[in-house]
Amino acid sequence: MPDLPTPQDAAEAALFSECWDAVLSYADLCTSGSSAGTELAAEAFTHGIHAARAADFGARNTGRRIPRLPWIPLLLAAVRSTAASWEETGHGNHLDPDLRLWLNSDKAARYVGPPLRRPLALRALRDMQEPDAALLWLAEVEALPLPQVARRLGLDPESAAEELAQVRVLFRDRCQRNLLDTPMSPDCRRFARLLDAVTRSQGAEVPEDLSRHLATCVECAEAAACLRLYGGISGLPAALAGGVIGWGGLAYLERRRRAAEAGLLGGRSEAGINTGLTIGESRPRIGRTAIMIAAVIVSGLALTVSMMPFDGSGNAPSAKGGTTDGKPVVDPSSVLPSGLTVPVGSTRSPAPRQSDPESSPTPADKPDPEPQGTSAARGETPKPSPDKSEPVSCEVEYDLVNEWPDGFQATISVTSAKAIDGWRIAWSFRDGQQVGQMWDASFSQDGGRVTATAADYNRSVAADGTVSFGFLASWQGKNTAPFDFTLNGSSCAS
Repeated sequence: MPDLPTPQDAAEAALFSECWDAVLSYADLCTSGSSAGTELAAEAFTHGIHAARAADFGARNTGRRIPRLPWIPLLLAAVRSTAASWEETGHGNHLDPDLRLWLNSDKAARYVGPPLRRPLALRALRDMQEPDAALLWLAEVEALPLPQVARRLGLDPESAAEELAQVRVLFRDRCQRNLLDTPMSPDCRRFARLLDAVTRSQGAEVPEDLSRHLATCVECAEAAACLRLYGGISGLPAALAGGVIGWGGLAYLERRRRAAEAGLLGGRSEAGINTGLTIGESRPRIGRTAIMIAAVIVSGLALTVSMMPFDGSGNAPSAKGGTTDGKPVVDPSSVLPSGLTVPVGSTRSPAPRQSDPESSPTPADKPDPEPQGTSAARGETPKPSPDKSEPVSCEVEYDLVNEWPDGFQATISVTSAKAIDGWRIAWSFRDGQQVGQMWDASFSQDGGRVTATAADYNRSVAADGTVSFGFLASWQGKNTAPFDFTLNGSSCAS
């Protein structure tokens, strides 16, 4: 499974957070188990991001706009194409059986065939300006509240509803143009303008001959769904999801609506964040430590919520680890596979060196509550553990962001009194928690002792500066907060 792309700035980190749970939700639909779903999501996410970056780079060099989908539908389409690649290379046994049948049918061939034969909604969405297409997708398919969509896209919340209405009309216009450009049989051509007239008005009566034609022609029925801007979830949202995603579009719609009703598809809530990816000339760096948070959304939480039967009350987990009353419809042990690759490209660091303070043996009269590495090699003098009575040079804030039956997400922020170039932060768990993935740092774990090491882009911390990173971990029985935080071997106050 490939490492997920590393965000190159804060805007990319926010974008990855917004996209990852959508990709994972659809990948889980496409596979026969959560582990396979996570692997499919990671591979598709990686391929989709790299392809989009390459296209954006080419567009800047040529000075011409290259039509493409907004980020979420683009990455969902990458899930479909990655699943097709699995089927072709002999890994189809990990896919849903119905998806395998679909992938080997003429229906799937339309998505990669001649451009003028591809689904109408897919072509129309690509033809729109990306901000307009993103507004339409987030409001209609992801079912996010308009104020939240406005904040995400940097729009005026007061005029978001009016803009959405204009974008719907624009989408319909693009669909009509693409329909007329499509090679059609004489019967389809004869009904095309009549179909346009009938779908403009909600109360218009469908002529009997047109109704018979729509019952037998897939392409024209598809066009009718795209041209009709009303009809609830079975109207425009279904046309968009089916046209862009293909197999499982309606199931994906239902999942996203259930999660949105629970209020757990918010992503980042800061206003004015630019969600466009940019490729910087300099080395990646995070501009503000306050937004150095997860590069991807909590994969386990998003997967659990998307498959959780809510009772309609909208109860959602509290910010500090509460859980809903609903139970997952899948085995809780499958929610957070322990083998998930580190989301932002960091890798597990090697075992601590014997000369590191974090791995040095503790004095005999002060046994450590958890193992901290191997003893020093013969002939070496182990460095003593830091004196707990020394003045504290750092402060730690541990934040349990979310918790579910067998996993949780947390962030750690450490403020250093002195400037440092290169940091190593360690802590101990009491209850056997195991870190599965970490972003903005690499990590190693020995028993209950976890050591996080700086990434290249955040290794330097100014005096009184703060460094932050996050992780996903598993737990059983109890999940008490960690203790014994150190920064480069020196104790920190928490």
